[in-house]
This record gives sequence, C-alpha cells and structure tokens, in this order.
Amino acid sequence: MEVIPFVHEGLGNTSYIVDVGGGQAISVDPDRTVRRYLQSAEGRGLTIAGVLETHVHADFVTGAVEVKTATGATIYSSKGSEAGYPHHPVGGGDQMRIGDADIGVVSAPGHTPEHIAYVVRAAGNEPVLFSGGSIIVGGAARTDLLTPEHTEPLSRSQYRTLRAGFRDLPGSTLLYPTHGSGSFCSAGAGGDRSSTLGEQRVMNPAMSDMTEDEFVEWFPSTFPRVPEYYWRMRSLNQAGPRLRRDIADPKTIDAHHFEDAGKRGVIIDVRTPEEYLAGHIPGSLSNPFRDVFGVWLGWLIELGTPLSFVCDGQPLEQVVDECLLVGHEELTASLDGGFAAWERAGLPVASDPYLSPADARKAILDGAFILDVREPDEWGVSRVESALHIPLGSLEHRLSEVPRDRPLLAYCGVGYRSSSAASVLERAGIETVMSIRGGFSAWVDAGEPVVT
Repeated sequence: MEVIPFVHEGLGNTSYIVDVGGGQAISVDPDRTVRRYLQSAEGRGLTIAGVLETHVHADFVTGAVEVKTATGATIYSSKGSEAGYPHHPVGGGDQMRIGDADIGVVSAPGHTPEHIAYVVRAAGNEPVLFSGGSIIVGGAARTDLLTPEHTEPLSRSQYRTLRAGFRDLPGSTLLYPTHGSGSFCSAGAGGDRSSTLGEQRVMNPAMSDMTEDEFVEWFPSTFPRVPEYYWRMRSLNQAGPRLRRDIADPKTIDAHHFEDAGKRGVIIDVRTPEEYLAGHIPGSLSNPFRDVFGVWLGWLIELGTPLSFVCDGQPLEQVVDECLLVGHEELTASLDGGFAAWERAGLPVASDPYLSPADARKAILDGAFILDVREPDEWGVSRVESALHIPLGSLEHRLSEVPRDRPLLAYCGVGYRSSSAASVLERAGIETVMSIRGGFSAWVDAGEPVVT
C-alpha cells in the first residue's frame, strides 16, 4: 500500500492518493486542483475508485466532485455533512472494501461536528489512519469555525476524540492528517506532516494528561486568527462546487481593454513587492504570488468580486488554480504584455517608497506614523516602538484608526504583507505609504531598536 502525499504549503494541508491494490486507488480530502491526482494515478496505472472526505472543509474548495466527474469514483462523506452532491454517507463503525484494502470509518467530532476519520488496512501493512483534523502532528484542528456557541461543545468532543476515538488502534498505526504546520485550521506546533499514533500519544500536547475542563479552557487559546473566507467555505462545499469546465478562464487583453475590465472589479497584481511599489496600476491590490497567495486573496477580497490580473511572467494557470482553490471564480482578464505594456500605453502609474531600515528609521524620526500589519503572535514577540498593530486581514475594517495627516510607514515580516497593506490603504484614498524593504526581519538584522 503506497501513500502519495500532495502538500499545499500555503494552506498547510496535505491530500493523498493511496494505492490500495488491484489497480485501484483512493483519494483523501482532495482539493480543487485535481489534475495532479489524476496524473499521479494514471502514471501508476491506477484508477481512482473512491474519494474519502473527512469533514466539510473551511479552508479550501473540495475537489471531490471534480474527481468523481473525471473518474466515476464514489465519494464517501460523513452522514452529518449535509452534502448536496451525490455521495455515499458513512458513519462510525461502517466498513468498505476498495481494491485489496479494508477501510473502517471512525467517528471523530471536534474540528467539525460531522468529522470522521478512516483506517485503511491491507495485508502486510501497518494500519493507516487518515485523520483529517481530528488529530494532527503536535495538536489537533481548531474547534471554533461554526459559531462561538459551538466552540465549547466541539472542544469537549475534540477532547474525547483524542482520548477515546482511536484507542483501539496500535501505536504503530501510521498517521496521515490533512491539516498541519502552517494551516490556519490547525492548533499544533509539529512541523512534520506524518507520524504514528504512538509518537503522538507521547508527544502531542493535546493528548497530554489534563482534565476535560482544563482542555476546554486551554485549547481554544492556541488557535491562530481565522481568514475571512473560511466563514463562507462550509456552505459552498456542502452545496458542491462548480466544475472547472464550467468556469471561464480570464481573457488576455491589451492595456486599454484591461483598464476597462479592471473598473468592473479589482485588479490583482501578483508581482513582487519591489516591482509593485516601484510602479503599479492605481487602485490595484498587491498580492505577491507565493504559497499563501490564495489564503490572502480569500482574506482580502469578497467572493464573487470580478478579478483581473497583472502577472508579468507568473503562469496564469497557477494563479487561476489558487483563485479557484479559495472560491474565487469571477476571473475576468489578464494584462497582455504585463505592466510594461500598461506603461507603454501611457496609462496612469502610481508608486510607493520602499525604504532601507536606515531610511525607515529616519522617516520615523521625521514623524512618520508606524503601522505593523503582522499577525498577533509575531507582534507579541517584538516590534518597532510606537507602532500601531493592525493585522493585514483586519486593515480594511479598521481604516478609521489610521491617520491621514502624516506620512505612513508600514511593515510586516519580510515585505509581502506590507506591500498588500500599502495597496489596501491606497484603495482607501491614502496615496503614499512607505514600506520597509525586507520588513521587520531586515529591521532586526540591521540592528535597529525593537521592544518586546
């Protein structure tokens, strides 16, 4: 039995293809970029016969329906998922056989009410537990993604799942979670993507010797902030997403037509912070393309907003994949020839200062207002003195706290989020925002003062 992982670093998640023998495979918690699963299975001479969903996802659009459409595979989802697409509902104690493997279903509520896990057994192999978010390396997935009223009962369910849900499985059971390091869904410090149950029983803080009440008080305090789009993803996944073939690709158009298209939505500039700040289309949103591109796109832009793109060499297909992954489907246009074509057309250009740490310190001494757009855990370690802390994802909702009568200096960790912050502020009518080249890391490396 071979387990083939597919890691999305930006989401902090892993999905899987599993060779279960007899020329068949299963797909576990696939996301919307399904061609990689199909290519992997085809390259191994396998047919995907089953799709195992552990829970209704909040951080990405499921690829289950897409895989089923391409392969005819049966989708297995929890009886409590309320999925509106064709699927086979399963619950704790149910058994299936696919290929040469027996698959058992374990009820594992906590991360979500309907959460289940799957134990896959094949002759000559250790049991394999696909745990979703019910247990992850170094923790478990968060329990606050429904309503505040659900957090305590779900945390109590999570406590019981961690201690009783898998107790009949041997310590040698291989653990393959969906959530992991880097996921906003996770609450855990483990950097590894897989483990064994035995290792987690010893090392996992969420499985340590504490009472249920102690766990319920402690566990929610470990959660990172929730990206805005998470609140909309559950209902989208329950209904079943549109197929990729039914979603139009953005059209590559010249600068003047692109200007018109941009007025009907938001222009997303995926270039580096250096490129964006040196010159960009006024009113465009800077979201440099990297692993977390989709997360920040979902966080900063409402689903359903028409999007146009300045890519400048970044493959459009990759940009589209990340948009679709977080539910953005209104993809209008791509700028033919990139930003240079916009400049050649004589269209308006804006820019923002990108300062060295030394020049940033001088700007502060000259009266610049300092804005820290990092996450609370970063801010809590150390920061620039007198900075106002507004995390990037909250900036648009807290613009009234940002002064407009003095220069602004924004910084983040290494420069990506401050570029986005500058564009958010520009869209709000604040025309010039300075940023620290290399962010807070460069500030510290340059020996500039910090407070803790």
